[in-house]
Amino acid sequence: MRVITGSARGRRLTTLPGTDIVRPTSDKIKEAVFSSIQFDIEGRRVLDLFAGSGQMGIEALSRGAESAVFVDKSAAAIDIVKKNLEVCGFCDNARIVHSDFMSYLLRSSDIFDIVFLDPPYKSGLLADALRNTVSHLSNYGMVFCEHPSDIILPESVGEFSISRIFKFGGIFVTMYKKGAA
Repeated sequence: MRVITGSARGRRLTTLPGTDIVRPTSDKIKEAVFSSIQFDIEGRRVLDLFAGSGQMGIEALSRGAESAVFVDKSAAAIDIVKKNLEVCGFCDNARIVHSDFMSYLLRSSDIFDIVFLDPPYKSGLLADALRNTVSHLSNYGMVFCEHPSDIILPESVGEFSISRIFKFGGIFVTMYKKGAA
């Protein structure tokens, strides 16, 4: 796993062994997502919910995002995010929160421009996370939900609608934007 481009290009990122706690997003998926928003990253505020290794938020920081918040309930994942931020030199632009997603969203008043949602596939948390995240989005915000193809997400959530669906075999990334329908 590596940072694809930007100021930390080529830096190797660490992840936890196995796929029980963390299932890293493939480089192919990451490349497609970031290519689709390449001109919309600079200066943006990013939320990497269910951060795992933190690779999505770190990729955004490498490409010029202003700041990123990394949230995960796993202490082991939080340690990995810290190490990866140090390796890439992004500690000053990042905040790490050791919390479950719902507690964080209920306590936080933060507003974000880009949100990455990638909970464990079989957890059943994605729909709740999506519903509770949209109140934390700016008017030009966007949400990326990574999920298996058998999970069907709603056409819209609040004022946010599906803008695009990336398909990679059995894995989808559904992108929501305000008024996209």
